[in-house]
Amino acid sequence: MRLDKYIATHSEATRSLAKMAIKSGRVEVNGEMTKDQGKKIKPTDVVTINGAELEESSEVYLVMYKKDGVICATQDEEQDTVLDFLDGYTHKELHIAGRLDKDTTGLVLITSDGQWSHRVTSPKHVCEKVYLLETVIPIEESYVEAFANGVRLRDEPKATKPCKLEILGPKKARLTLTEGKYHQVKRMFGAMGNRVTKLHRESVGGILLQGMRSGDFRELSAEEVARF
Repeated sequence: MRLDKYIATHSEATRSLAKMAIKSGRVEVNGEMTKDQGKKIKPTDVVTINGAELEESSEVYLVMYKKDGVICATQDEEQDTVLDFLDGYTHKELHIAGRLDKDTTGLVLITSDGQWSHRVTSPKHVCEKVYLLETVIPIEESYVEAFANGVRLRDEPKATKPCKLEILGPKKARLTLTEGKYHQVKRMFGAMGNRVTKLHRESVGGILLQGMRSGDFRELSAEEVARF
């Protein structure tokens, strides 16, 4: 991580104030003063400002409103990833707790806490995920019962767990799942002879995107973290 970003992440200073502190010679890395704002900081480095050591902060828990066209990956040389938009939150090894496809928008949870991430994604823990979707052809009423009973997906030994489908329009619906198989929503509709053209995740475990716009992110509250 760049030195200026490291300071902004581990202190109350903004990025601009961090740069000023470096420029004025008040920052040391491993006991040596540096004015290189872009100096790469490793986890083992000791950074001080005015002689006071910056301590690594606690675990990170974030929710992001993922944009269309952004991939859920920690890094990619050619495409934008969700982590590329987390300015100030790259001081720990972050990962995505429940990925979305590149063309799917909506709620993504990002954390540095491996155990918490496991609770979010593990099949052993019931965690409702709610999606809004649009399809190529009209959604028939028969889908509701079929989804409630579980749908057999191609190359899967068992049917999906029961889920709730709410038809909102001829080609629009809300689907609530308690599992997260690979491309599950798209595959379920494919099994019914239909195809999903637009997919948006609006909530996970009761956490919502309320008040957020595409590309926004925020820290989870202690209450939200404790839900899992």
